[in-house]
Amino acid sequence: MTATATAKMSEQTASLFSNYVIPNYTRFPVAITRGEGSYVWDDQGNRYLDFFPGWGCNLLGHCPPRVVEAVQKQASELIHVPNTWHTESQGQWAKLLSEHSFGGQAFFCNSGAEANEAAIKLARLHTAPERYKILTFEGGFHGRTFGAVSATAQPKYHEGIGPMAPGFVYAPFGDLEATAAKIDDETAAILVEPIQGEGGIRLPPEGFLQGLRDLADKHGLLLMFDEVQAGCGRTGEWFAYQNFGVTPDVMTLAKSLCGGVTGGAMLTTREIAPSLRPGMHAATFGGNPLAAAAGIATLETIEQDGLLERAKALSKRFQDRLSPLVDELPHVSELRICGLMIGLELAVDATSVVQQCMDRQLLINVTQGNVVRLLPAMTLSDEQVDEGCAILADVLRAFEVN
Repeated sequence: MTATATAKMSEQTASLFSNYVIPNYTRFPVAITRGEGSYVWDDQGNRYLDFFPGWGCNLLGHCPPRVVEAVQKQASELIHVPNTWHTESQGQWAKLLSEHSFGGQAFFCNSGAEANEAAIKLARLHTAPERYKILTFEGGFHGRTFGAVSATAQPKYHEGIGPMAPGFVYAPFGDLEATAAKIDDETAAILVEPIQGEGGIRLPPEGFLQGLRDLADKHGLLLMFDEVQAGCGRTGEWFAYQNFGVTPDVMTLAKSLCGGVTGGAMLTTREIAPSLRPGMHAATFGGNPLAAAAGIATLETIEQDGLLERAKALSKRFQDRLSPLVDELPHVSELRICGLMIGLELAVDATSVVQQCMDRQLLINVTQGNVVRLLPAMTLSDEQVDEGCAILADVLRAFEVN
């Protein structure tokens, strides 16, 4: 595919967006019409290998069969009822999440930002009124709602919308001593991504998460893990915390939770859950029948198809294909990988790498300006891994460093 072909899409679609859609996203000039597995097609008939499907939401690939079937069936029976009623599917979904994690209870919502909003409220409701501060970490990302973006210790997300909501204190990610120094009598909780996603696929230093657990226990704080990007099997375990042997009090989920369908959840222990009492928080569409059906089908697919082990095997294959580039190319600084969270840090801006890969019909992402971020599906074939890594390697080898 040529760059000209990549940049081409129907004038009708371009006109619709130009006239009627707020331009708050920087969009590629491509209109996607269909997806299957790790491939998508545009309205010109071009096929792309997708190593960043659905911004990480499509962990099972595009249109996974069990999820499609479950949603189609559910849509013909019951689409939505308010949470003043019970549905068996929501209860069953909560049970599965509980059994695969730390045995707690679930609050359902629609997104990662909403899940983190619920966690923020829970932390304040569970502790004394004078304890309202929540400690978060530089490089973290917790969503775009006002509370969640206030919790996000990245100044670029605060530009033009300040002042931010009070009560959030930031510490350097990985620095236990600095974290401990930030805790005082007004601190209620620690909120952290066990693996930072938007921050550049940054893994915690050895002992850091355990150190946070110890600090939380010592000071009577809630330890809350944001697993919106890392959870639901992406790391090769059901949840990222299971890689580190450190169990949180609260965990937030979204993205791949429902196999590409909108859904979010906050899980917490049975002892803490009653603090989110009636009238204090809600989500109109949270845990709706369509999301519940998709969530159940997602968990069942991962379990029945052995996809946790598959994710580990794919991770090793990516490691084997990409790690030699660190030694080979001076502008490739580091490979960071845990399961199917993959960050390749460059010593230069990586924006043009994304474009060049798209010109070669490979879809990837860049975060933090210089980190090539891959969040591929756990249903990839070995051949697709090799094909995509070969394209990325060719682009990086040909990359002109000024």
